[in-house]
Amino acid sequence: MKNLLKVLLVAFIILQFFRIDKTNPPVDKKMDFLTIKKTPENLSKMIKSACYDCHSNETEYPWFANVQPFGWFLKDHIDEGRRELNFSTFATYEPKRQAHKLYESWEYVDQGKMPLESYLLIHTDAKLTPEHRKE
Repeated sequence: MKNLLKVLLVAFIILQFFRIDKTNPPVDKKMDFLTIKKTPENLSKMIKSACYDCHSNETEYPWFANVQPFGWFLKDHIDEGRRELNFSTFATYEPKRQAHKLYESWEYVDQGKMPLESYLLIHTDAKLTPEHRKE
C-alpha cells in the first residue's frame, strides 16, 4: 500500500510539469458580441460573468488551472466552448449563423443547461436566477 501511494505521489508530481497554455487569443472589441449588438450594461455584466470564461477570448483561469490533471480538463472545456460559440469573434460569423447561435444560446440558458453546473460550483456569481434567464 505504501509503495502504491509513493507511485501515485510521484506520478502526480510529474504531471505538474505538463502545464496548459493559459494565453488568451487577442481581443478586438469591434468583433465582440457585446459591442456589435450594443448590449445594455446590466445584460453585459450578466453575460460576461455567466458566459465569457468559456465562450470568449477573455478567459480568467482559476488557481486550480495550475494543478494537473484539472488544468487539462479545464483547457479542453474552454477550447470546446470557444469552438461552439466565441463571443470575442461573433462579428466574423455570417448573419444566419449569428442568429442561430443566439437562438441556441437562449435555448440553453432558458432550459438551465448553461452555465454548466460544474462551472457554477466555483463561480457562484454566474448563477442565473429565473428573472435573469428571462432577460
